[in-house]
Amino acid sequence: MLRHVVLFRWTPTTTDEDIAQVVDGLAALPAAIAVIRNYSFGRDVGINDGTFDFAVVGDFDTRDDYVAYRDHPRHRALIDERLARHIAERAAVQFDITPPA
Repeated sequence: MLRHVVLFRWTPTTTDEDIAQVVDGLAALPAAIAVIRNYSFGRDVGINDGTFDFAVVGDFDTRDDYVAYRDHPRHRALIDERLARHIAERAAVQFDITPPA
């Protein structure tokens, strides 16, 4: 199984409404992209200083499934139409995980 983690820092002009539109778009992806096994996302809760503002975590059975998600038209449209202009900084990693026994 492959886990994809992406972290964002928003631009100073990003509003709560902008973030709500991103959240709405992210929430629709699992129903639209069958290869997503688990999907979670949300705002940082503000416990520690120096963290990113928002995180997305997705799990996929295979690397090919992740690539299908990455390149899926609904995912690309979300990035292009609702997300990209609000990103001041982005960090991402994909890594193999072993599901619990």
